[in-house]
Amino acid sequence: MLHTRKKSREAKEVKELLDPLYGALALGKEIPKYKMPAKEMPAPTAYRIVRDELILDGNSRQNLATFCTTYVEPEIQQLMADCVDKNMIDKDEYPQTAEIECRCVHILADLWNSPEASSTIGCSTTGSSEAAMLGGMALKWSWRKKRLAQGKPADKPNLITGPVQICWHKFCRYWDVEIREIPMEGDRYLMNAEEVLKRCDENTIGVVPTLGVTFTGQYEPVKEISDALDGLQKKTGLDIPIHVDGASGGFLAPFLSPGLVWDFRLSRVKSINASGHKFGLAPLGVGWVVWRDKADLPEELIFNVNYLGGNMPTFALNFSRPGGEIIAQYYNFLRLGKEGYHKIQKACQDVAVYLAGEIAKMGPFEIIYDGKDGIPALCWKLKEGKKYDFTLFDIADRLRSRGWLVPAYTMPAHRQDLAVQRILVRRGFSHDMAELLLDDMARVLEHFNQHPVAKPLTEKEAGGFKHS
Repeated sequence: MLHTRKKSREAKEVKELLDPLYGALALGKEIPKYKMPAKEMPAPTAYRIVRDELILDGNSRQNLATFCTTYVEPEIQQLMADCVDKNMIDKDEYPQTAEIECRCVHILADLWNSPEASSTIGCSTTGSSEAAMLGGMALKWSWRKKRLAQGKPADKPNLITGPVQICWHKFCRYWDVEIREIPMEGDRYLMNAEEVLKRCDENTIGVVPTLGVTFTGQYEPVKEISDALDGLQKKTGLDIPIHVDGASGGFLAPFLSPGLVWDFRLSRVKSINASGHKFGLAPLGVGWVVWRDKADLPEELIFNVNYLGGNMPTFALNFSRPGGEIIAQYYNFLRLGKEGYHKIQKACQDVAVYLAGEIAKMGPFEIIYDGKDGIPALCWKLKEGKKYDFTLFDIADRLRSRGWLVPAYTMPAHRQDLAVQRILVRRGFSHDMAELLLDDMARVLEHFNQHPVAKPLTEKEAGGFKHS
């Protein structure tokens, strides 16, 4: 009986292996989309179904909207596969993964000029948004502790930011903090010291300059703001800390602008977050947060758990998550070193600057940011004083026909009248690819010249663009 069952099973397996490609029974009928199929199917068949659907996605390498890594070396893909079963949080079972995370924290602390890089504290996260929230929480808890110790109310905290990515709006809403966002005004697209000081008071838990503003790519002036807050403290006694949102710039400034003072060289900078899966060159999704000193992370935010096999501290928002991205980050640190990171980031910057120059020559575009003093990106608007038979949204829509995602969007509060288009240049976007994009942009302009748009697209009609 056992022999018969074994032969039957082997015959079934052979049949499945010999079924011609797309000749399997399951591939010849509609597959349920929103409920689980009643019966199982062979693994190769399920794989083909899922893979075939994925070809309808865009080509990530042509996605010039995203900040996220879309090119990784084969060795990283192998390391990710090697770690697919490892839970990052289980430090007792996977102690070497925990050790590698710790090494990455100290490498970053050193890169960001921590005075005590070997003994500071930090952690990996699922991305820079979670890391930013941890930094914000530490600011709030530290401020509240100080206020209560002074016998003062601690029920109306506020946080000062420039034009920020949505994660800071989320933080303030989730943790009941008033956001004092400095809006764009005229040709000023960033926060500056003057605007920061207008909004400071005894309830300000911190100021968050961004090293690479989402909307334009420019760095906000961290040192200028720090100096202004030093002056404010001398005048009023208010000691307001800084958290730097270095989501992109944290992995760029050390290599492209080493003389720029924005990090722990400023004593007022208490914490920094950065995104490993952006210009840290790791795959999605990993972020990092590092505090200047252990004392800057309130003990109330650290939890100790013992039910995974050992007593261990944790202070990330998330719990279980894969370890592969952390391993991939460490691989990049070893593989590239400071020399390799500089070469890659400089190549990206050179392509961005080149694109800005060539797009400016096309006629209708005015460059707002040219990629020189911030992240490897560029953005532009249509020149004023002339009527066009198309909008930037039409250009973005037309470029999609060639697979390019070059987003057009309106600026945030107080400059919602301004529509811009932006390109992020990341590892894997070569000079040759830039030439192909420029050729397609020239074709788009020629198309509109010969076929004026009867009703130019608006942002709403174009579906809008959400920053990633």
